[in-house]
Amino acid sequence: MLGLLQIRPATAADAPGVHAVYAPAVRGSVISFEHEMPSVEEIARRIEADSDRYPWLVAEASDRSIAGYAYATTWRHRAAYRWTCEVSAYVAAPFRKRGLARKLYGELFERLRDSGFVMAVAGITLPNDASVALHEALGFEPAGVFPRCGYKLGGWHDVGFWRLELAERPERPQTLDTAQGATC
Repeated sequence: MLGLLQIRPATAADAPGVHAVYAPAVRGSVISFEHEMPSVEEIARRIEADSDRYPWLVAEASDRSIAGYAYATTWRHRAAYRWTCEVSAYVAAPFRKRGLARKLYGELFERLRDSGFVMAVAGITLPNDASVALHEALGFEPAGVFPRCGYKLGGWHDVGFWRLELAERPERPQTLDTAQGATC
């Protein structure tokens, strides 16, 4: 039951748990296009490097293990894109199909809206019916497919992109804090 979980901001100390959740997506899967599993230290670096501008959230189980996580990151490295971000969520096998990814994303999207983001983008290696269904249930709309654009595990794979409108676009958006990496 999800009542045993706490969703909170991730810290570098969560890197071992995030690493454990992420590893199956990298090893033996095309869910992630990383070929080598990043080290725990690299995961900690990613959390620390991005968390001022882009939230990282973890779902902590009652035994203090990490049941899942969600994060936002830069979508494209040009200043004009700074109101758009890319999002991902990963859930450990024992906690899947219990609404945890939906709950993580819900909290992530609120934080992104509060930070001035207007669009979230999600990339999904296809086929992946479960991920497509999750994203579409949350309001994401298909934006396009790049056929056979990634090579992993002996084959070429399609990647679909979905987009979610987080907020209305202001006519003149406020400049996001450039000290936190908003401009690229």
